[in-house]
Amino acid sequence: MKWLLRITLVFIAAGLIGLLSIYLINNRVRSQAAGKIKDSITEIKLENPPRIAVVLGAKVWENGEPSHALYDRIVTAVELYRAGRVRKILMSGDNPAENYDEPTAMKATAVRLGVPDADIVLDFAGRRTYDTCYRAKEIFGVQKAIIVTQEFHQARSLYLCNNLGVDSIGITANRRRYEGERYWAFREFFSTASAWFEVNFLPFQPVGGRKELIAQ
Repeated sequence: MKWLLRITLVFIAAGLIGLLSIYLINNRVRSQAAGKIKDSITEIKLENPPRIAVVLGAKVWENGEPSHALYDRIVTAVELYRAGRVRKILMSGDNPAENYDEPTAMKATAVRLGVPDADIVLDFAGRRTYDTCYRAKEIFGVQKAIIVTQEFHQARSLYLCNNLGVDSIGITANRRRYEGERYWAFREFFSTASAWFEVNFLPFQPVGGRKELIAQ
């Protein structure tokens, strides 16, 4: 029985060390995002040329309409556009099947809210935040961006984009309480560690493609 106890203690110790490591990684990622996450458009200065808004995808309902979280990201990007903080909006999301298309739903909503079609660019291969940041730089030629997503997602998004070559700040798109927020926060704890490992040790292979440079 002693050997069983020893094995159990080893597993417990390994688990605790793992959790501590993930906690420290999360702290490091959040510290790098400090000062770069804005809660209001008024906190974002006018630049010439302006940054490009990068809107991260999220769930789309079966009827093709954006979920609450995604809708709030789109509205926030539209407000950035109206305020002159951006002139172009990159909508990046997943499109794994014909009947599920995040970028098209995002664009349709933004157009209804008054953004000209010509100022919206779609990225249909934004499967993950890593993909979005990599493709923003390598496919669309984005140099400076404002990342539009909810607060829980900002630190990881900024860490990825800045480390993949896009000079980024973020604006939070929190406009209500969302169903599943606790689960998002729990998942983000581990996703942040995964992003750190991908940047520093295990580069993720994103979807490539021909260049579609956005005029800035």
